[in-house]
Amino acid sequence: MRFERGRRHTVRFTLNGKAVEGEAEPRMLLVDFLRHGLGFTGTHVGCEHGVCGACTIQIDGAPARACLTYALQVEGQELRTVEGLAGQDGALSPLQAAFRRHHALQCGFCTPGILMTMDAWLAENPNPTEAAVREALSGTICRCTGYTQIVAAVMDVARQGDADA
Repeated sequence: MRFERGRRHTVRFTLNGKAVEGEAEPRMLLVDFLRHGLGFTGTHVGCEHGVCGACTIQIDGAPARACLTYALQVEGQELRTVEGLAGQDGALSPLQAAFRRHHALQCGFCTPGILMTMDAWLAENPNPTEAAVREALSGTICRCTGYTQIVAAVMDVARQGDADA
């Protein structure tokens, strides 16, 4: 398919378990499409260079920076945003509940990206060390917490054996 600048193209994918469809220009970033095209504002825009991690979502189960991905690139894929972490009944996921319990958020700006990163990471690393958690968090910048409470929350979830956070 040839994409023409200024022309909108249809993109279809699964978002938080539901089929979605929308129109995007070829160079529209996925983070903008999610926020402005679909109204999923939990994915935050930070640096717009893929450095801070605030825009992290999951594409086919793997963390990905939505500010470095074009909306048209996710055709046919399965996406999960922070809005998709909670249960259908609105109950917090184990990871979200641990963040709440450990006061692992302050301003909350980086929190969605950290949650999405650690949710996927814990699925692959169910028995981490504290050092491994800190290394996994190193790709997301948090300016408020100092990471101590975030690490405690992630370790709490791992100790509970609920790696499908």
